[in-house]
Amino acid sequence: MKVKICGIRDADTALAAVAYGADAIGFVFAESKRKVELEKAKDIIEKLPSEVMKVGVFVNETLEGIEKIANFTGLTHIQLHGDEAASLSERLTLPVIKAASIETDETLEEIKNYPCEYLLLDGPKGKYRGGNGIAFNWKNINLDILKEKKIILAGGLHQENVEEAIQTIQPDMVDVSSGVETDGKKDLQKIKLFIEKAKGSLTRRTIV
Repeated sequence: MKVKICGIRDADTALAAVAYGADAIGFVFAESKRKVELEKAKDIIEKLPSEVMKVGVFVNETLEGIEKIANFTGLTHIQLHGDEAASLSERLTLPVIKAASIETDETLEEIKNYPCEYLLLDGPKGKYRGGNGIAFNWKNINLDILKEKKIILAGGLHQENVEEAIQTIQPDMVDVSSGVETDGKKDLQKIKLFIEKAKGSLTRRTIV
């Protein structure tokens, strides 16, 4: 099971997350309490191993703006978390993760043909487009609608529920931000435990 730790703002946390087994690190460039400065993101990315995904999170940014930030910082993937048209995704030079707030099967139908490498299934919208710490009802959607897509599960995940989430949705990756924070800051112990639970869940499910 792959794990993405999102909303990273310093190198020490990023490197610790990778040491614990994180496969992807997310950097928020949209309006958010976790927004990171471009110079800081570039500095962190330069310190990360080449095999780790470096994902930039954008909300309704222009094509030119995304490409400029991606080239400057060294991103490997673009996460579109707004109302971006499919045509924008098709024109980007890096692989795309398209996020969507999931409420009903109708939402799945709307996004199933979106051109992207991964679909990120997120919880309901809050103050910000993502990172609100709210899960959708995992058992109340028909995932057969997305059977041709690679799935990232996000929204309200933490160390106590990530195993159930993985067993229910069986995604390709899980994504966490607020669920590994204490008082609004990334908590290394929570990151470690989350990654252990997520990767351990796959092992147990395979054995069974």
